[in-house]
Amino acid sequence: MAQTFPLFALSLDRTSSVPLHRQLYEALRDLIQRRALPAGADLPSTRALAQDLGIARNTVTAAYDQLTAEGYGVARPGARTVVVDLPIRPLSAEETPPAQRRPLSKRGELMTRQPFHYGRPGGTAFHPGLPDAANFPFGLWGRLLTRRAQHARDALFGTYHVEGYPDLRRAIANYLKVARGVRCTPDQILITTGAQAGLDLLARLLLDPGDSVWMEEPGYYGAQSAFVAAGGTLAPLAVSEGVWDLTRPPARRLKLIYVTPSCQHPLGASMRMEQRLQLLEIAETLNAWIIEDDFDGEYRFQGQPIPAMQGFDHDERVIYVGTFAKILFPALRLGFIVLPPSLKNGIVNALSLTGQFAPLMLQAALADFIEQGHMARHLRRMRRIYASRRQTFKDLVQSHLGDWLTMVPGDSGIQMAGLLRHPISDHTLVLAARERGINMSALSMHYRHGREKSGLVMGYAASNEAAMVQGLETLRSLLPPG
Repeated sequence: MAQTFPLFALSLDRTSSVPLHRQLYEALRDLIQRRALPAGADLPSTRALAQDLGIARNTVTAAYDQLTAEGYGVARPGARTVVVDLPIRPLSAEETPPAQRRPLSKRGELMTRQPFHYGRPGGTAFHPGLPDAANFPFGLWGRLLTRRAQHARDALFGTYHVEGYPDLRRAIANYLKVARGVRCTPDQILITTGAQAGLDLLARLLLDPGDSVWMEEPGYYGAQSAFVAAGGTLAPLAVSEGVWDLTRPPARRLKLIYVTPSCQHPLGASMRMEQRLQLLEIAETLNAWIIEDDFDGEYRFQGQPIPAMQGFDHDERVIYVGTFAKILFPALRLGFIVLPPSLKNGIVNALSLTGQFAPLMLQAALADFIEQGHMARHLRRMRRIYASRRQTFKDLVQSHLGDWLTMVPGDSGIQMAGLLRHPISDHTLVLAARERGINMSALSMHYRHGREKSGLVMGYAASNEAAMVQGLETLRSLLPPG
């Protein structure tokens, strides 16, 4: 079949790390798939194409051999390679008219509209909730990982212990009893790939479309998004000046109550004991679950850490969610859920469906880190460091930004919230600061019901005094004159 060969369509980059024969193969394959070379067309002889492109004949031969091996062409003894008659392939996303593209599901569209916040490497000031990695004992951590890898045999290299490595579940249960006042056994512990994965799992397990979730406002946007994506309807549980307004629970279909009582996200307040007991009573009366997200409860800087609400729950309604992101480092991606006994049945099946079970090697090393006392020592040390940095940060904010920002009183957590005194868009300010290497989140993104406040949520734990001063001076330069 006579066919003019589109030599102009072949462009080889001799400076590329991709071998020339691979470039040629991919270019020819694309021409065949797009029918620029129709079925039955002859490819040029290897000698002619090599001469036209100024490359070795062996390079062309290797490209033709790959096309033949994958069924794009047929080689004939003593004749040219012929293009095979292939089924018409679907158009790519770029070629398909928008009206013909398959849309996302309603849930998918909803998920893509949810707010999020992530940092950038090297931008520690003032990333909310980011611990100080410089003071983490990575040498020790590396030795624990190496030891586990050397002696693991096959116990840590397969798909085992979906609910969590037994040593780690035992270590967490023992730690929680002493440090957080949680009442549980190791078989109630479910290991997750971070607290967010745990919240997503719980939302899907417990919510039907239209169920109400009584959710702190302002509240953690990750939890909000998980509940909304699972079909839940958020009802605001107002939090202001360290008080949770428990007077107006949803009137219908209340399924979940979500709170961060030890360190309210994002305001940093701690719920008083009488309110914790009142909330437990409300949950029992309305037959609702409580998710207690204890993401930052270890870092309380006035008095001792307050025991978790789960320890006072005698009706088995509290589901306790924890993470190691703030104690150790976020990239570890390990969290856990303490399940009431009534929720344990079938949980392994549900977790297997998500694929969100954590690597056993990391779990085993973390179990050693806890059981050998390293985590307790690390936590004591970081409490001292963070207490000092917290006060330094408050003083520096007052001296550099006191005319623009009023810090919200709080006594716990490794981040702080501040209210903007002037009508400034916190979203615009956060975006401008990000371009200058300052990483914060907008307080308004934690609201869902139209009464949002403009402010900043700022982490201080990963920055020393010099970095704080530099970051605050940069932030000051972005603010209008006082």
